[in-house]
Amino acid sequence: MRNYTTCIILINLFLVSNLLPARNKDLVEAYVQYSIVIDSLPCANTLFINVKDYGARGDGVTLNTRSIQAAIEACSKAGGGTVYFPSGKYLSGTIYLKSFVSLLLEAGAILTGSKNITDYPATVSKIRSYTDNYTEKSLVYGEGLEHIAIIGQGTIDGNGASFEYNGSYKNRPYMIRIINCRKVLIRDVNLINSPMWVQHYLACEDVTIDAVSVSSRVNKNNDGIDIDGCENVRISNCLVFSEDDGIVLKSTLDKVCKNVTITNCVISSMENAFKMGTETNGGFQNIVFSNSTIYDTRRCGISLQLVDGGTLNDVSVSNITMNNVDGAISIRLGNRARPYIANMLKPDVGKLKNVIISNIQATNIGKIGCSVVGLTGHPVENILLENIRITFKGGGTPDLVSREIPEIAEAYPQYEMFGMLPAYGFYCRHAENVWFNHIELYFDEPEARPAIVCDDINSLEFHSIKAMTTGMAPLFWFKNVSNAFVHSCMAPVGTETFLQVSGSGNKHITLIGNDLSDAKNAVKLENNSVVFMDNNRMK
Repeated sequence: MRNYTTCIILINLFLVSNLLPARNKDLVEAYVQYSIVIDSLPCANTLFINVKDYGARGDGVTLNTRSIQAAIEACSKAGGGTVYFPSGKYLSGTIYLKSFVSLLLEAGAILTGSKNITDYPATVSKIRSYTDNYTEKSLVYGEGLEHIAIIGQGTIDGNGASFEYNGSYKNRPYMIRIINCRKVLIRDVNLINSPMWVQHYLACEDVTIDAVSVSSRVNKNNDGIDIDGCENVRISNCLVFSEDDGIVLKSTLDKVCKNVTITNCVISSMENAFKMGTETNGGFQNIVFSNSTIYDTRRCGISLQLVDGGTLNDVSVSNITMNNVDGAISIRLGNRARPYIANMLKPDVGKLKNVIISNIQATNIGKIGCSVVGLTGHPVENILLENIRITFKGGGTPDLVSREIPEIAEAYPQYEMFGMLPAYGFYCRHAENVWFNHIELYFDEPEARPAIVCDDINSLEFHSIKAMTTGMAPLFWFKNVSNAFVHSCMAPVGTETFLQVSGSGNKHITLIGNDLSDAKNAVKLENNSVVFMDNNRMK
């Protein structure tokens, strides 16, 4: 079947290309490069249409909106197929995708957005979500479709620097916006210079984004990939270099964002690299982010935020390396409670639970520290942090150790929202069932803060933790912690106090099998009855 399909499409290439014989060889080579991709498209129709046959000119000057749209319409009316962009620069305003139609951009082909905002007509989606407050304009738009694709090693250039940012979203189009579509494939293309979000997928099902390169730092709000209330999504092998969040999951409506895998990606962001939130009304379920690297990121590498109701459940982050990132890990349950439609009732406090973050190596991480934070009466639950090695810049001062951290439940969620944390490594508050397993924490500059501070935690386990200290603060500090088990940990040379326990809510804290021989004080506590110690190596 594949050979038959390939032959038919090759014949179509020669029939519709209108190119000189010398150029036909290059065209065939370009097709062979994409034959596997084309044969794997969900549309079985072999129609292959060249946009030049409908009047498009790749001169970078002619506005080709009507010509490109005519080619798409003709392909759709014929039952579907592939609309082909040969090498050239195709200036266009908004184009509308159709079911069973794929766009193929040859290497050297550039679909570039018009600099004139009037070439992007407002398109109000049928689905209501918080993004109604954002722009209604796009370069490439599809809604209510199935079996659509954008493939090829060509480029889509949004001309984003041509649109002035004045604090408004409305005067800047998205590059790609896909809403309520099924069977979506984006593969191999280069996406550059977006005026707004680079690509937004809202309430879609069965989305594949593979080997896509995003480079967009020419305007504000240049998120690399936004997956919003979608299900069954696969993102792989992508390069993301973005002004705003790199790869971000949202739920700007009452639809769960679920069954999403993100793997083998390289991300650099001027904001957060991998983020869940900010909008979270529908929540998140069954999310995996793995086997990726993060570098040169101004805010947080891994940011899991739930602030507008909903439930964040069953999330796994693993096999991630980071370098030169200001914050490594941030987990936050808040209560901004912003409804996704005006005049709706505010959502209740959500639930954040069942998160595993494992096999993380991070170097040159900023001074603030990592956080795992819920709300009073609304703990984050079942958080496993395992096989994590982080080297921080350090430099925390003694005054930070005792500073009070405000709740600020309603605040916009960012990893730095609490300021410099009382711990240089992890600050954990309002949580239940938390495991720290095989953790290594280091710093480059002298550090006066503890490695880990836990406050208002029920059911806590420390296993095999190695952390640096300058001896100015306890290595670990528990405040109002109950049912804690600390074992197989080691106090480094120069430790003043291994564990400090304070507050009236502490109970059932057990230390077994730790090497405390290099600690001046094994434990400092207000109530001796709350800590049980056995089989620890002492001096």
